[in-house]
Amino acid sequence: MTDNARARKLADRIQVVVAETLDRRIKDPRLGFVTITDARVTGDLREATVFYTVYGDDEERAASAAALESAKGVLRSEVGRQTGVRFTPSLAFVPDALPDNARTIEDLLDKARAKDAEVREVSTGAKYAGEADPYRKPEDDEDEASSGENEGPTSA
Repeated sequence: MTDNARARKLADRIQVVVAETLDRRIKDPRLGFVTITDARVTGDLREATVFYTVYGDDEERAASAAALESAKGVLRSEVGRQTGVRFTPSLAFVPDALPDNARTIEDLLDKARAKDAEVREVSTGAKYAGEADPYRKPEDDEDEASSGENEGPTSA
């Protein structure tokens, strides 16, 4: 087994090599605007997972996924040539869920902003149920204490 630092370094190097090779060497027309977002390597350095995003609609994503699968052999040989490891890791391409998660978070934030605006509209012109300041103040306590001394049962 290798240490995690070596696996991280190899993953970073694989990310760079795959991105550069896609940019310079792969001329597949199906390949759209692909961004390599991350790469992870298993602890034994035998398998690498490459995460990518594609700018475009579902059809362009599917075409880019097919292009990446067909270019897997060229990319793996380039990774082996540039990294110099004894065993070149097999590559698996996985679409990154980050843009979908970001879109979901943005939708939730928009809903929260709309609810806040709705609450703000309802609360304009509203009055307090009791006093504006519901907390007791020290001078109020003194007034009650002095008025309590004068009242009450008297003993004769």
